Amino acid sequence: MNQRRIMLALFMIYFVFAILLNSVGTVILQVIHTYGVDKGAASVLEGFKDLPIAIVSFFVASTLPRFGYKKAMLVALAIVTAATLAMPMIPAFATAKLLFLCVGVAFALVKVSVYSTIGLVARDRKHHAGITNMLEGFFMVGVLSAYWIFGFFIDADDPASTSWLNVYWLLSGLCAATFLLVLVTSFDEYGAAPPDSRGPAADFIEMLRLFVRPLVYVFVLTAFLSVLVEQAIGSWLPTFNNEILMLPATMSVQVTSIFAGCLAVGRLLAGVVMRRLNWYPVLTVCMLAMGATVLLSLPLTHGIAHDPNVTWATAPVAAFLFPLIGLFMAPIYPGINSVMLSSLPRHQHAPMTGLLVIFSALGGTTGSLITGYVFGHVNGHFAFYLTLVPIVLMVGSLYGFKRQVEKSPAEAVVTA
Repeated sequence: MNQRRIMLALFMIYFVFAILLNSVGTVILQVIHTYGVDKGAASVLEGFKDLPIAIVSFFVASTLPRFGYKKAMLVALAIVTAATLAMPMIPAFATAKLLFLCVGVAFALVKVSVYSTIGLVARDRKHHAGITNMLEGFFMVGVLSAYWIFGFFIDADDPASTSWLNVYWLLSGLCAATFLLVLVTSFDEYGAAPPDSRGPAADFIEMLRLFVRPLVYVFVLTAFLSVLVEQAIGSWLPTFNNEILMLPATMSVQVTSIFAGCLAVGRLLAGVVMRRLNWYPVLTVCMLAMGATVLLSLPLTHGIAHDPNVTWATAPVAAFLFPLIGLFMAPIYPGINSVMLSSLPRHQHAPMTGLLVIFSALGGTTGSLITGYVFGHVNGHFAFYLTLVPIVLMVGSLYGFKRQVEKSPAEAVVTA
């Protein structure tokens, strides 16, 4: 019974942060309209979110087992509850920066704590892979919900309206409710701390030593590239829909939910598929299919005329075809994470997740900033064609990761 409550708490935490983290694309579009911010300036919101994730993860990941995963989750939820309340109370671009700064700090605590807790409750590698993919799949359900929740509050007739800020009253209530759920849930954190730890400084050095292993640095490179592509598309797809596909602001956000829905379905299906098939060929095929989707769909986005009466039935085909890239992108991130963590003992899950979060955050920031710069200074078509570069690099890094996994002795996830 308690394990089910723990899993419910983890899923709710991920649902909340899915909405907050992946609202950045929608908020970028809205601050451009509401506050008159240009694209280059708006793109820094991704950095305000991702850089704190990287910095906080770097300094606290190795100490969280001592501090306590439950305490870290509670602190994170308290931070975002306060930050979401500030958005409608102090409407400004600076407040949006503060919001994503707080979300980044909080998610660093949450990501390490949640992933490490999976290692504490998982029975074996297959169970670990199943939980990880289901959790990441539910995360994408939160992302999917975010587009529709935000879309409901956006005033389609007045893009500059501040009505969209009212969504944060709802989100602050959701954060507070999740805080209470975690508060009343009991977490068994036995075995989380290193058995031979000599203190926080030694634990931090041990985390850094992980990175010198070829297996680890090939893994973080693959994770970096994966998140780079995902955030480049996810953060700028609403703007792409609005300016390139000529869709209204509300519809631009709602159509982006197809991308999130594909990610959710892909990750939920991967939880079943990867229990039966070898992870490497599955992920390689997914990467090749991502590249094919880019090459097939982007040519359809040229020469689209503005139609003030556009509907879902008359929207350009590319609006529905390009987001399908999420279906193939979905299994990559949770798949490589599960393979990596399942090869380590429990007490190394927190520092390893810390490294993962750091490079994932850097990948997200890099992808959004590059895409935003190219979008603003060249055009949106070329910005999205550029995703082919990291996709090709991912195919190579995944092969290197496979080679290192084969060379490294695997340790069961239940190892203490």
